[in-house]
Amino acid sequence: VQLVGSGGGSVESGGSLRLSCAAFGYAYSTDCMGWFRQAPGKEREGVAFIDDDGTARYADSVKGRFTISKDNAKNTLYLQMNSLKPEDTAMYYCAARWSRCSIDNVFADSSYKYWGQGTQVTVSS
Repeated sequence: VQLVGSGGGSVESGGSLRLSCAAFGYAYSTDCMGWFRQAPGKEREGVAFIDDDGTARYADSVKGRFTISKDNAKNTLYLQMNSLKPEDTAMYYCAARWSRCSIDNVFADSSYKYWGQGTQVTVSS
């Protein structure tokens, strides 16, 4: 079981990036997949999550700017990030778990079993 994240980079404020997370093994069959991020000196926080039926949940800080999606044919999770801000700068991690995203602890990183290696996003002002 493996998650491999990619797509990070450096952009100016207002720019866009799309992160990808390829899932191998049972990871793509899990009930809930999503993205966390961690900025230097800060705790890891949940960003966006998607159930196997396509239902998505977002942190308030990214609503209307980020879109999470899945391509079942490619076993790949995506995070389209638009209108990026300097405060979006962080290491982004994809994650997966066996319980559905609709459960209230969806933003709790301890509830996720599988993790990608992280991809850096840097937004300059």
